[in-house]
Amino acid sequence: MLLDVKASQRLDSRGNPTVQVEVRTAHGIFRALVPSGASTGVHEAVELRDNDQQKYEGKGVLTAVKNVNEIIGPALVKEGYSTRRDLKEIDGFMRELDGTPNKAKLGANAILGVSMACARAGAAAANIPLYEFLRRVGGEEAPYMVPVPFFNVLNGGKHSGNGMAFQEFMIAPTGAKTIEEGIQMASETYYVLKQMIADKFGAIYTGIGDEGGFAPPITQPEEALDLLTEAVAKAGYTDKIKFGIDPASSEFFNPKDGTYDLGFKRIKEGESQSDDVRTPTEMMELYKSLIEKYPIPLLEDPFAEDDWESWTKFCKDFDFGELVGDDLLVTNVERVKMAESRLACNAMLLKINQIGTVTEAIAAAKLAKSLGWGVFVSHRSGETTDDFIADLSVGLCTGHIKSGAPCRGERVVKYNRLLDIEAELKESWKPWSYAGEKFQKPEAFFI
Repeated sequence: MLLDVKASQRLDSRGNPTVQVEVRTAHGIFRALVPSGASTGVHEAVELRDNDQQKYEGKGVLTAVKNVNEIIGPALVKEGYSTRRDLKEIDGFMRELDGTPNKAKLGANAILGVSMACARAGAAAANIPLYEFLRRVGGEEAPYMVPVPFFNVLNGGKHSGNGMAFQEFMIAPTGAKTIEEGIQMASETYYVLKQMIADKFGAIYTGIGDEGGFAPPITQPEEALDLLTEAVAKAGYTDKIKFGIDPASSEFFNPKDGTYDLGFKRIKEGESQSDDVRTPTEMMELYKSLIEKYPIPLLEDPFAEDDWESWTKFCKDFDFGELVGDDLLVTNVERVKMAESRLACNAMLLKINQIGTVTEAIAAAKLAKSLGWGVFVSHRSGETTDDFIADLSVGLCTGHIKSGAPCRGERVVKYNRLLDIEAELKESWKPWSYAGEKFQKPEAFFI
């Protein structure tokens, strides 16, 4: 039973305020820290900010904190919910208490913090690891699966100050046998990439971005992928590491004429667009050429969040591994249903703060998997030292996860948690495996 629920204002990895929630039960005190995105979809649940320009440039979350302390917390304690059995009911009660379709009244950041902390309390009450608790909440019955980590090692878009439009270039150690080996592969490739960038562009360009990746002075996706290809080869992992791309294309989409401005970060003064504007058809041809040239089994948000026609045409005309909807779907069951009806993609990015409760995120993941889609668990660019999503990925057997580069504490904490879980599974009787090459639709080969 919940004895107390309270919130505080803390900082995320950008130094911006975020919500920390602490719940107390007979089994102890359990905390959660809520992440925040920079490249956010318009259909996401509402992150409540104070908008007081005198404090944190308006980004304070004291209103959300107050909502937990004065509204959500007292109401939950009064209801007498069991965190062990009632996580779905707790989340549903908070949604009703909020009363809006996007959690705009109380704030998704307030509600999510409570949901995450209650999940931790529930796991403790059941005397099981968090991943096991989430597995049971989700009704997962497949063998245990440790996900392939996708490391964002080259940054562009809103995550960097260079001229690259595409937001993320990731490396994925699909050829590893365990996540321990995979993290070693990625880390060693990251070291090589850093030295290459220093040699080619100067040490000044080895500074890291929000997610720990590098942002060298490049503008074209081929330049980024050539760098990755060379780094992987020098590290000795050719054919064992593959690439993923997240253009985050909503950020450079022009809804007025339906075009994509790949030079949006290089627009000259006095001009409204760059000299590198592409039509949707030209974007499709660009993606096809990249996929044919490089080992890219995953492409995330290649088109804008409401450019349904381009999503559907690309998914229909091009037989591709994993086409992931992020801003398109926002971890929302209704958006997943829309995408399925339009045959727009074949995978869902799972970000718990896009929807605002743990059980709604699980419901979206279950629906996506029932459709034969992949589920790709993700961090946010404004992260915290909370490692919740590592357990979530294992608990839901999603097969892959992204949490930034193998650098920066708020990124590495997720990878370290996955290492701990793998070590625990090795010592247990439970059947498990590393997702490897079959990360999209994991099949167990027991270790």
